[in-house]
Amino acid sequence: MPAANAFESVEDVVRRHGADLVELSHAIHAEPELAFAEYRSCAKAQVLVAERGFAITAPVGGLDTAFRADFGSGPLVVGVCAEYDALPEIGHACGHNIIAASAVGTALALAEVADDLGLTVALLGTPAEEAGGGKALLLKAGTFDDVAVAVMVHPGPTNIAGARSLALSEVIVHYRGKESHAAVAPYLGVNAADAVTVAQVAVGLLRQQLAPGQLVHGIVTNGGQAVNVIPGYAALQYAMRAVESDSLRELEGRMFSCFAAGALAAGCEYEFEDPAPAYAELKPDQWLADVCREEMRRLGREPVAPELEVRLPMGSTDMGNVTQVLPGIHPVIGVDAGGATVHQRAFAAAAAGPSADRAVLDGAIMLARTIVHLAESPDQRDRVMAAQERRAAS
Repeated sequence: MPAANAFESVEDVVRRHGADLVELSHAIHAEPELAFAEYRSCAKAQVLVAERGFAITAPVGGLDTAFRADFGSGPLVVGVCAEYDALPEIGHACGHNIIAASAVGTALALAEVADDLGLTVALLGTPAEEAGGGKALLLKAGTFDDVAVAVMVHPGPTNIAGARSLALSEVIVHYRGKESHAAVAPYLGVNAADAVTVAQVAVGLLRQQLAPGQLVHGIVTNGGQAVNVIPGYAALQYAMRAVESDSLRELEGRMFSCFAAGALAAGCEYEFEDPAPAYAELKPDQWLADVCREEMRRLGREPVAPELEVRLPMGSTDMGNVTQVLPGIHPVIGVDAGGATVHQRAFAAAAAGPSADRAVLDGAIMLARTIVHLAESPDQRDRVMAAQERRAAS
């Protein structure tokens, strides 16, 4: 198949399946599910590719709501990542319904040209991006071992081809003291909530001296149960972010000292719990990002200038872990949410609106056409396949 026909073919497939893809997006949006419990969404994301003849393996990587759907037998294995978890209380305020439907559209489109372009298309259902690090767990389990390049698209308030993100880690701090009656014998208690207070004061003071790009934010998850009982147990959960992983590790050391200070001041014991794998920063493949940027423009979208991309980091994503290991991109596709951004209720409402429906189709088209460019560019194709072979041999 000539290259021009492959470009036309993948776009035509997305357009023909447009109603089905939008319906899928709305169906996932209507039943939001949290990390590692996305059973309905996971099943919905498999229907269209199963009908197309993809070979589905589910679950994969030891995760009940992860799957892999493969089509073709070409040497260039392309991973298309589908996310479908939602946020507590505010549902799909990050638009993962759009991500899932767009990923399915990309996979269907590439299946049409897989034999002609020497592709194996792997649609990867990746749960627990908002909390839990599904992709990091799937990487560790080997689900990405044969994948030469990985792509996905994420909705947001603007279009960014070479999107960046912050490295992230989370910690739960458990403080253990001793209960006592708050009026009769408070002096017999060891107040775990005091440890929380001192730790948060220390963190607040630290904020003045955080390095550029470092962020911290957290909540008290347990501060006691009754006002007349000295709390014998209290807990914090904090997220720490930085522009890159070395800076994140330095920040972690300073934050852990703040948490320890709370325990020391209150006379408590304490322990740390890691609720999820750390998220690495996104490292977009420059060639793929440049191609994707031109595909955005072809669709009538105006992406931010390349020199501004590094100044507009997103939050954090476990797709960063993937792009640290193999070539990949995580572009942001613009959705009109009336000025709202992700993780706001207004964005959740917009994620099933007309602009989001267009983003589903545009996202699938631009990703599929980007992969066609890769498959039809011998030097770049050889580059990503050679990198995968080196990984396999290591």
